[in-house]
Amino acid sequence: MGKAHLALKNYSVSRECFQKILDINPQLQKQVKDYLNQVDLREKADLQEKEAHELLDSGEDTAVTTKNLLETLSKPDHNLLFYAGGIEILTEMMKDCTERTLFRTHNGFSIVTGNENIKRCFSTAAKGTVEETVCVCVLRLWQAVCSGNDENQRLLVMCPDMGRLLPSLLASEALTVRQQSLALVLQLAQMENGRSLIIDHLDLTRLVEGLVSFLEFSDKNANSAMGLLTDLALEKRFQVWFQTSFPGVLPALTGVLKRDPKVTNTSALSQCIAIMGNLSAEASTQRQMSASEEFGAACVGLMASCEEDVDLLRDVLYALLGLMMNLCLRSPFFSEVWAMEVSRRCMSLLNSQDGGILTRAAGVLSRTLSSSLQTIEEAVGAGVVKKMIKFLKMGGQNASRYAIKILAVCTNTCHEAREEVIRLDKKFSVLLTLLSSEDEILVVNAAFCLGNCMEVPQVATSLLKTDIVQVLLKLAGSDARNTALQLNAGIALAKLCTAEPRYAGVAGGSHGSQQAGQDQPGHHAVAGTLPHTAWGGGSSRRPGAFCADRCWAPVAASLEEAFLKEWGALRLLPERGKMLVYLTGICSVCLLPDFSLFHSLSLHPSLFTPSPSPSHTISPSLSFSLFYFSRKR
Repeated sequence: MGKAHLALKNYSVSRECFQKILDINPQLQKQVKDYLNQVDLREKADLQEKEAHELLDSGEDTAVTTKNLLETLSKPDHNLLFYAGGIEILTEMMKDCTERTLFRTHNGFSIVTGNENIKRCFSTAAKGTVEETVCVCVLRLWQAVCSGNDENQRLLVMCPDMGRLLPSLLASEALTVRQQSLALVLQLAQMENGRSLIIDHLDLTRLVEGLVSFLEFSDKNANSAMGLLTDLALEKRFQVWFQTSFPGVLPALTGVLKRDPKVTNTSALSQCIAIMGNLSAEASTQRQMSASEEFGAACVGLMASCEEDVDLLRDVLYALLGLMMNLCLRSPFFSEVWAMEVSRRCMSLLNSQDGGILTRAAGVLSRTLSSSLQTIEEAVGAGVVKKMIKFLKMGGQNASRYAIKILAVCTNTCHEAREEVIRLDKKFSVLLTLLSSEDEILVVNAAFCLGNCMEVPQVATSLLKTDIVQVLLKLAGSDARNTALQLNAGIALAKLCTAEPRYAGVAGGSHGSQQAGQDQPGHHAVAGTLPHTAWGGGSSRRPGAFCADRCWAPVAASLEEAFLKEWGALRLLPERGKMLVYLTGICSVCLLPDFSLFHSLSLHPSLFTPSPSPSHTISPSLSFSLFYFSRKR
């Protein structure tokens, strides 16, 4: 009904109909806003036309002259110079709303769209020709009639073939045509309504290609074109289009990355790459970018060019590293060779004095380093551990996240990295500080790294006089949203107790319970392998590989339900009469000798192998990974 009343020019009734939509469905607020905007624009245009016709009927000189000139130019078969001269005069007359409205009501747009001779000029314009002069005159006329006139803007972009024509003019052989077409598109994009018209009616693939072609220029035109592309990229509808139409613009964007940054407007180039970086934050776009080896190679090539003069090309490199950070979220990478090359270049950039470059280089490295053991070993040999410890001491949320992730990756597979951390971080002062952070990502990877370092002989003994047991127990039994935090803290504690038996008594007694302990009769200790998990942010990842050297230390605990609720490192999760005990940290669990209390004690036999202690006897057939059982009632 709202649209029907709008067509009948019943503007007040149309508004009421559209506003009633919100009473029915408040979720349609955006659509209703667009409908009401259409009513406002149509009513405004209607008032303009009434005022213009009143002036024309009264014989006002400018209005009459405008009408007569439009009639003259609408006649076919004049030579091109005649049209060029007439269009220039008409442009000078478009001073206020009346003339612009009369241009619309007297079919001014058809002077061009209905004249084959003028239309032919757009496809044949070359530097220094009459066709170029005609094109420039037409583009200036359109700028004049569309200035401050929403209805004229709408009619222009909806002219036949305009969706293809206007973007194609941005890549014209004639420089003046390119400049004037850019000026026209910039004018259209000044207001939200104009940007909507561009997105809805113009060929966006051609438009993007045309805008990035302005990177050839070193003047303000390049910055203006990238400013326009930035404004469009902020629009939700443009983002949706970009995701679905990415293959069409991929060649143009790859071409941008292949440009020589030394002979390109660095401000415009960095802005264009930043736009790609922002758009690549969406998973679908990441996936499509990562599927193009040429795109990945272009990133590395530009990275290499920027390294030749980091001071001059700092902004370009900074934007590029941001783009590559998003690309590296996808796994697998373009190739292992690509990841290794990127890692090497990031290691080189860690010598930069620029804080922004340092942080982003570390960010990229934290995501590419795990691609191969060789990459990790090269990084450790190049001093990455020392640099990351320095990062952690300096602080900063992002830098610290990247640094501890790099240390976690290195210490997980490289013994030299563990020894380096131990040597540089005396008594783990830096890692222990991170364990008290409110940032769970930092805590998860700090616990992971600490657990890795516990595998180095004598390290656990050196920490006997610290409160590391209490810290790890608290984390293992916490209510953290990331189970990886509980798991990594528990494994670090397990390794600590395994390496130094004197910690076992501390761990067992830290809860003040008399029900836990190896010396209690009737309890059986179980030790077994459990996963060691690194976590990099976003969501928990699957546990890593199970290794025989990662075991739970023999600390006893009763499986009585009441006690489990008190035991900080075990979480009791009831589920429909079943009892799921999720082992989050305490070194091991002792089972009651009377197994008849339970229906089953098995999930994955290969993942948790019993290791009987000297003082207890365990059936060799008992084997499980998670304590998942149902109690007999």
